[in-house]
Amino acid sequence: MLLDFLMLAAGLVLLVFAGDFLVKGAAGLAENLGIPALIIGLTIVAFGTSAPELMVSLQSALTGAPDIAVGNVVGSNIANILLVMGLPALIAAIHANQSGLARNVAVMLVFTVAFMWMISDGVLLRVEAAGLFAGLLMFILAQILRARAHIDEEEPEDYHEELGEMPHSPTRIALHLIGGIIGLPLAAHLTVNGASGLAEVFGVSQAAIGLTIVAIGTSLPELATTMMAAWRKNADVALGNIIGSNIFNIAAIMGITGLIVPVPVSQIMIERDMWIMLATAFLLAVICFVRITTGKLLGGAMFVAYLAYIVSVF
Repeated sequence: MLLDFLMLAAGLVLLVFAGDFLVKGAAGLAENLGIPALIIGLTIVAFGTSAPELMVSLQSALTGAPDIAVGNVVGSNIANILLVMGLPALIAAIHANQSGLARNVAVMLVFTVAFMWMISDGVLLRVEAAGLFAGLLMFILAQILRARAHIDEEEPEDYHEELGEMPHSPTRIALHLIGGIIGLPLAAHLTVNGASGLAEVFGVSQAAIGLTIVAIGTSLPELATTMMAAWRKNADVALGNIIGSNIFNIAAIMGITGLIVPVPVSQIMIERDMWIMLATAFLLAVICFVRITTGKLLGGAMFVAYLAYIVSVF
């Protein structure tokens, strides 16, 4: 049990660092090539920050642990709303007043419903996964065109604030890219093996581990970023990040994973967890459409609801 726990912990930590290395290296290379910051932020950074979850889900699907692959995505989407949004709201109120939120949350709902419909027969087929990924590419293209036309009142967020300093020397870029490319598969291997081992030791399903421990672990970077923003009284940025993360979790992670290998989905996730994911998505939609401020009361209720969900899974 101790070895499984250490493998899982080491895998999750390595996922964070390897993912950060890969994103910074790719962004630094793109800047050196003269690619506009807008394109880098909406493509390279967006895809790169989902790389840890992608590697975990892909490794799980390829090694015969599809419940961890799907549970990672479904659990992360639930955690993003109830945990990543609920906890920071206990520190500082989150205002749903940014431009474009309602439009993007509507896209998130469409992807969520489409994903639920696709896996209702118990498997995500390659053609269905292709549809998810094609939809994501269309969404990104629309975001780029809209931002370039300056339709939104605010300029796109500067990804430098989130990622920090970019490497620009060829040596540093190469080291970052190599570190990310080597580290991510290794981290995913450790995470999946550790999670599978713990599931056997405790006599719980791989779905339960994927929906909880793995999902929380891969959501920790978003939680840490949002908590720090809340301390700085700038927690409003959490909403856009959560919506974007949930879209990428479904469309990019399940889309790419399903393109490579069809992914079976357990009946319990179809009957329970998918509906909880949809319910939390609707909750976020209501918050964004009505422009509800998420304060301590609502944030506390969301956090308690997440704890109740964790208990129900086990």
